[in-house]
Amino acid sequence: MRMGIRPKLVSYWTREYAYSCETMAPVIYLRAQFCTEIVIGALKIVFHEKYFGVYSGDPASAGGRLDYAYCALKDKFEFVKPEPASDDNLLLVHSRAHVEHIREHTDLFEAASLAAGGAICASEIAVAGESAFGLIRPPGHHASPNSCWGFCYFNNIAIAVRRLIHADKIRKALIVDFDLHFGDGTSNTFAEDRSVSYHHMGPGPRELESFLSGTGDYDILGVSAGFDRGIADWGGTLSDRDYEQIGRVLTRFSEEKAQGRRFAILEGGYNHTTLGRTISSFVHTFG
Repeated sequence: MRMGIRPKLVSYWTREYAYSCETMAPVIYLRAQFCTEIVIGALKIVFHEKYFGVYSGDPASAGGRLDYAYCALKDKFEFVKPEPASDDNLLLVHSRAHVEHIREHTDLFEAASLAAGGAICASEIAVAGESAFGLIRPPGHHASPNSCWGFCYFNNIAIAVRRLIHADKIRKALIVDFDLHFGDGTSNTFAEDRSVSYHHMGPGPRELESFLSGTGDYDILGVSAGFDRGIADWGGTLSDRDYEQIGRVLTRFSEEKAQGRRFAILEGGYNHTTLGRTISSFVHTFG
């Protein structure tokens, strides 16, 4: 693992539906705060304060969902702020009719295009040689070219990977999805595209390791990182140590068969208080 320790002046936002990272008590004001933090490790966290915002009534959009995760990561990694995905990028995967349908809902469109932009940012960091994790929402792996469901609107990881291929930065990509739910949108997007392979992890890290051992070389590894299999989440099966092992397995594969290029983006995970711990367990071995 590439490591480095350096001080960095960073800013972050507290808001009326967020929590103090020190006490986890509700904060009832919106104010930019600045602090000197120690940044550890080469992995970058892609994040925008607008990801705190509530954009719909579904569980992925719930107020406070990302607060514990943000607090768990903010002192340990460098944060990178993304830009929204352009229409040209969205249209690499989705039909214009689908994009225009989401655009009809202004807050939702802004949130979804910013999430897609976060995935693009993470993929660019990865293709440049550093690992990245997108702490983004809404998720995307249930979004197909012409439809969406399951709290997803644009397929973030599919857009990011297709964009790299379109720009001739890569030729072959592997997408691994360890969310509780099968990413039908990602599978549908690349069903007839031989340049991208999609694998939804079975029961746990042993299955993943077995699959990857028989897999060939790729130019990049993209990961749909869903944490809803966690013991305290909807799936109730994976421990923090399991998420650590998933990170190790994916990192080893990336170093051996994907030129060290890897990025992951958040999909599911709905227990607000444990999401920070499960994400932290994963990223500390994924970096």
